[in-house]
Amino acid sequence: MNIHLSLAPLVSLIAGILILVMPRLLNYIVAIYLIVIGLIGLFGTGNFMH
Repeated sequence: MNIHLSLAPLVSLIAGILILVMPRLLNYIVAIYLIVIGLIGLFGTGNFMH
């Protein structure tokens, strides 16, 4: 049985929990999330799947 989780909802869940625990991390989490999404958009998901 193969379980496939999408990256965005998983990252969002982890980020939300971290923000609840440590609200000061909000700026860093948002910045890292935007950078990661931007890189995936530029280079495509093909490089990350293998």
